[in-house]
Amino acid sequence: MARPPFELAGVRVAPGSRTQIDVPVAKLYTHAPLHIPVEVVHGRQSGPVLLVCSAIHGDEINGVEIVRRLLRSSAIRRLRGTLIAVPIVNVFGFVQHTRYLPDRRDLNRCFPGLEAGSLGSRVAALFREQIVDLASHIIDLHTGAIHRTNLPQIRAQLSPDSETSMMADAFGAPVILNAELREGSLRAYAQSRGVPVLTYEAGEALRFDEWSIAPGVRGILRVMRKLGMLAPSRRRSAPMSAEIANGSSWARATGDGILRPRVRLGARVAKGQLLGVVADPFGNAEGEVIANADGIIIGMSNLPLVNEGEALFHVARFDAIEEAENAVESFQSDFEPSLDTL
Repeated sequence: MARPPFELAGVRVAPGSRTQIDVPVAKLYTHAPLHIPVEVVHGRQSGPVLLVCSAIHGDEINGVEIVRRLLRSSAIRRLRGTLIAVPIVNVFGFVQHTRYLPDRRDLNRCFPGLEAGSLGSRVAALFREQIVDLASHIIDLHTGAIHRTNLPQIRAQLSPDSETSMMADAFGAPVILNAELREGSLRAYAQSRGVPVLTYEAGEALRFDEWSIAPGVRGILRVMRKLGMLAPSRRRSAPMSAEIANGSSWARATGDGILRPRVRLGARVAKGQLLGVVADPFGNAEGEVIANADGIIIGMSNLPLVNEGEALFHVARFDAIEEAENAVESFQSDFEPSLDTL
């Protein structure tokens, strides 16, 4: 029996085909229409419906390139199930190079949204009704905020033997954070419906970072293979190691000035270790930034100009710190960016 077509925003996609769909979202002041771009790849055989989306925060553009490369991958030609790829969710923020919507709301705090609410609430409701509610599994792509960079990492609400935990392990990021749900986020909404969802965090806003993009593509393909959407890889490779953090915290500036970091992203640090020095342009009255726990640097500020209290180094804590260090070092040594993927 033939598999039925897949329908999204009133467009029917036949089995064994792929279609690009522009979902109307709003109009600019000029009356020019804005659309959320979507590509649906509908396999001939039944399987999960995976949503891969990016740029819920409009300045987080690494995910846009991850989606582009995913759609170019030869691996999805024999897809089982359905892939919904959305490279840009927050089209308002994307065209303005900003994280937020025009009303300064964070779209990832507006779910499930209301059709008669604020702009953010309306966009969230549209995205939810037209796209999110069709998915059985979700991978949401993010980066660090402006002037901050993140080590490639998965954030998810984990529980033993859950499908979310299985997906997180399959992805192959060096670090997994068992992260609390934030009210109004896409992840919180999906989890409330029992839909397993991963958040991939890597790199910095408004920057393409090959060390974040290529592992993101590879991780999504690994999850799709684990879900049975793709055939197993013919390449023989050792399983990617990942360690689950039992918590994280930020080391903050103790004064105003110019930061000189003493550690790099991915470094192992010990409680009490010097992470950086903050001083005025003359080097007077230097203030030290100290690690508040043993752990791994999974995020840090890239902007040397800091104010007192500003978050500078994100330290993840692990029960097995040596294994976490090995996972990060293995990731950094095994992965070699290639211009062939560009």
